[in-house]
Amino acid sequence: MITVTAASGHLGRLVLTDLLDRGLPAEQIAAVARTPEKVAAFTARGVQVRQADYARPDTLGVALAGATKLLFISGSEVGQRRAQHRNVIEAAQAAGVGMIAYTSILKADTSSVPLAEEHLATEHMIRESGLPFVFLRNGWYLENYTEAGLPQALATGSVIGSAGTGRVAAATRADFAAAAVAVLTAAGPVSPAGTVYELGGDQPFTLAELAAEISRQVGREITYQDLPADVYAKALTDAGVPEPMAAALAASDVGIARGDLTTDSGDLSRLIGRPTTSLADAVRTAIVG
Repeated sequence: MITVTAASGHLGRLVLTDLLDRGLPAEQIAAVARTPEKVAAFTARGVQVRQADYARPDTLGVALAGATKLLFISGSEVGQRRAQHRNVIEAAQAAGVGMIAYTSILKADTSSVPLAEEHLATEHMIRESGLPFVFLRNGWYLENYTEAGLPQALATGSVIGSAGTGRVAAATRADFAAAAVAVLTAAGPVSPAGTVYELGGDQPFTLAELAAEISRQVGREITYQDLPADVYAKALTDAGVPEPMAAALAASDVGIARGDLTTDSGDLSRLIGRPTTSLADAVRTAIVG
């Protein structure tokens, strides 16, 4: 039984779809969601949908029962993830889960990005649990730029950020989902217990290069405006981003400037057996819609 948590999120949905498209029998897949109604389409395809909430330990035991491989997708509530993730890990221990694949963050053990703190704490808890594990240290999503940033750039003529000339090895959610599926479905020693993957796009880029690519594809000049982190955070809150997340995103851009969100490991393309999605392709898809 392959069990996927946070199944109603973007990444979870992609993983479930990929598992089914690869021919894995639906009865061998369990989808764990806080709101099962949001994944009703997978129920219709025969997937076992189970309700659970990371913040409610009493819901997790039944949800993880029978899991031989667990894709533990990190929670979204920044600041609450240590306690919530401990609940999941303890439930996995009690359920006798065979292996945990945890979606962490790139360079979790050395990163200065504030978001890395809870991920690294979770990695430590998983190691201490004694359960076999694989850490999928995911880099930034290309969708962070093509979904959230592109409309703003087209409206104002500028990509804004605080990353300086730092490079980001971003890849699409579909790329990261394919890597998770490769680990979950590996029949041989592709991902032996204890493997740590540093996952990022094949061609890291600067935000100035992002602006140049948008310019090329829309036929008008889009510039990159590099801002102090506090000014960038305020611009995000003015655009409707909650203040804690705005501060985290601005700090992450500072991390990009330091090299925290880039990698030349090649782990992602090796896992998925193809090149990662290029910046040009991601921008083109977002523009075409």
